[in-house]
Amino acid sequence: ALLDLSGVHQVKGTWMGSTTLPCTYTPSEGFTEQTLSWSLERDHSTSTIFRRDDSGDHVLLSQFRDRVSVPKHSPGNASLLIENLEIPDSGHYTCQVIWRSENNSLITKEVTTTVKVVKVAATKPVIRAGELGLTVPAGASTSLSCVASGSPPISYRWFRSGPGGKAQLLSRQAELAWDNLRPSDTGTYYCEAENR
Repeated sequence: ALLDLSGVHQVKGTWMGSTTLPCTYTPSEGFTEQTLSWSLERDHSTSTIFRRDDSGDHVLLSQFRDRVSVPKHSPGNASLLIENLEIPDSGHYTCQVIWRSENNSLITKEVTTTVKVVKVAATKPVIRAGELGLTVPAGASTSLSCVASGSPPISYRWFRSGPGGKAQLLSRQAELAWDNLRPSDTGTYYCEAENR
């Protein structure tokens, strides 16, 4: 199998996350990579999104600018990294490599991968207590961390339950920390995690 491209049939990506579309070959003596391109077929039209040739790397579709890249200094690796995935990025991606042989003939190979971008809901937040756990001596320091998974970006809010069911917003970070605990810090705290 001289100069065969290998890839995968399907890749699933999470909305706002990143994914890599594999496209690799074993470099072979006497063959030099002339051009490498990635194209996207969607709604029955095909457009080239990335092209690498003698003049460098070019991203040809504005919606992919600053979001796609191919490894620079690893011969044989033409894989495409797509970052900050959007739902319209779903489609059929084709990696095409053209090599020139020593007798100046051209060899072209391609491999196609289907990308499916899915939305993932933020899952219920989990609260992790700091070093000392939930019973802490006055004057000590501790923290509560809120952990959630799902499609980024995820925003966090920490509240403290007040009398009469009133909640007090304490922080918009994933972690709530105390340097010097007072008896008055005793209470019920809860975290809210939210994504788009």
